Amino acid sequence: MASDTRRVAVVGAGMVGLSTAWFLQEHGADVTVFDRDDVASGASWGNAGWLTPGLATPLPEPAVLSYGIRAVLSPSSPVYVPPSASPRLLRFLAGFALNSTEAKWRRAMESLVPINGRALPSFDALIEGGVKAETNEAGSFLAAYRTAEERTVLLEEIEHIRAAGQKLEYEALSGDGARAVEPALSDEIGAAVVLRGQRFINPGRFVHALADSVLDRGGKIRTGEAVTGIRDEPGGVSVRAGDDASFDTVLIASGVWLGDLARRFGVRALVQAGRGYSFSVPMDRVPDAPVYLPSQRVACTPLGDRLRVAGMMEFRRPDAPLDPRRVRAIVEAARPLLRGADLDARQDEWVGSRPCTRDGLPLIGATRSPRVFAAGGHGMWGITLGPATGRLLADQIITGDRPPELAPFSPLR
Repeated sequence: MASDTRRVAVVGAGMVGLSTAWFLQEHGADVTVFDRDDVASGASWGNAGWLTPGLATPLPEPAVLSYGIRAVLSPSSPVYVPPSASPRLLRFLAGFALNSTEAKWRRAMESLVPINGRALPSFDALIEGGVKAETNEAGSFLAAYRTAEERTVLLEEIEHIRAAGQKLEYEALSGDGARAVEPALSDEIGAAVVLRGQRFINPGRFVHALADSVLDRGGKIRTGEAVTGIRDEPGGVSVRAGDDASFDTVLIASGVWLGDLARRFGVRALVQAGRGYSFSVPMDRVPDAPVYLPSQRVACTPLGDRLRVAGMMEFRRPDAPLDPRRVRAIVEAARPLLRGADLDARQDEWVGSRPCTRDGLPLIGATRSPRVFAAGGHGMWGITLGPATGRLLADQIITGDRPPELAPFSPLR
């Protein structure tokens, strides 16, 4: 794409879409962002808000297969598949299972390492460029377990992560050592791992600040406008959202709905909603940094005077209503392991759809049309990798040269 690209439409006002819009403005582009709902209305709002490139790993992994059919059909399982799964979901899960091998996980992890290295510097670039938000250093990011035997799974994964070239500093702690760092852990915690060099944010607040910056720099954000069609025509790319408008380039960053618009441009990869749940609770003392309960798949993040508690990977349609059974499952998993958390005084109960791919790698780059791009399918790492995705993709859109970090993520694979 020639460097005269200036009028760019971005479909999706989440972290990925808005980050790309912001970095496109750095190149002088005139951006218009469309969203069917509102800024940060999807997976960008209620997630854990972790900026953890050290843990940004492929979702399909051998451990997933160990759950078994009976486990994933249980409403209390941290990974849940409804018994009435559609043929499309079954195709997705079959592909997901085929990618959940050690060899494929290792190759996918090696593909993620270069973009992971761009994650935190890209957040810094946004803030230094005027986005009125902040990231918080997680000096004591803790992964806590009942037993040292349970912890072995993470220690082995960390070694595989490091073997793939990902930098990750850690220290193994006893239960008492973990409580000395974080008193909110109960006496049932018998072992832990503290991770260094990670951060966290209030994701909804950060994405709204990013949207404000896009607007302040002359961009337009059209919320409540679903894009129903994109056509690549001789005079430009036509975007239908109520009325038709023409642009030089279009980026489809619409999360779990990416395939609806991108399929006609050669993007055949299935993007499935992996729904996550969260809520916030008061605590006697809110932790200073995130706490992860890996065996329970529960993520806890301090947000002001409350603790956000998040979990679950629920493979259902994105517009399905919140299922209270999932919230109760997270509550009962976390209750014995946290001290001073009033889990019955929940607020902000939320469900959002992470866009997941079968191979665990995002879709980032050009489609069959050189004027239509796609960015999505980041799974659980859309917040962590959103700014890095936007920075690299903006360079590609403007210059026509694909950064090497994006080579493994072609939307046409």
